[in-house]
Amino acid sequence: MDDFGEFYAARKDAVYRAVLVASRGAPGAEDAVAEAFTRAFAHWETVRAHPNPVAWVLRTALNEQRSWWRRLRREVLGEPPEVSVETGPYAGLDARLRAMVLTLPRRQREVLALRVLADLSAEETGGVLRITAATVHVHLHRALTALRTRLDAALPDGTRLVEEAM
Repeated sequence: MDDFGEFYAARKDAVYRAVLVASRGAPGAEDAVAEAFTRAFAHWETVRAHPNPVAWVLRTALNEQRSWWRRLRREVLGEPPEVSVETGPYAGLDARLRAMVLTLPRRQREVLALRVLADLSAEETGGVLRITAATVHVHLHRALTALRTRLDAALPDGTRLVEEAM
């Protein structure tokens, strides 16, 4: 896409959802995404020429989110609060599934968000997170296995979501 307006309109929701999931619904996700798109606009000629402009914006937003938490933590000297998000991008997700995703380790949440919500390839996800594509596959496998196990355990009447291998 040559026009920043088209790029922004087409990608803003997916980027926001990915950052929101990767950051466990933390406050500041919207600000981080806004800052990332602002920087992309300011450097649009460079970002447009990037092999994957969405990955550039995602990486910038995740870095901004982490910086925001570091600044807040220094000020408060505590851990970030757990935040329950009931509206917005999470509104369509089952509350139990949302809670299960938020219990995953940070890297697994990030990989899940980038691979599933932002629809990046393993290579693109690895580039954003600065890990190899193989590591992306491992984190995604572990995240999905954990979610399947928790979902199976949470289903009523002993039904199984995933059939056990014989």
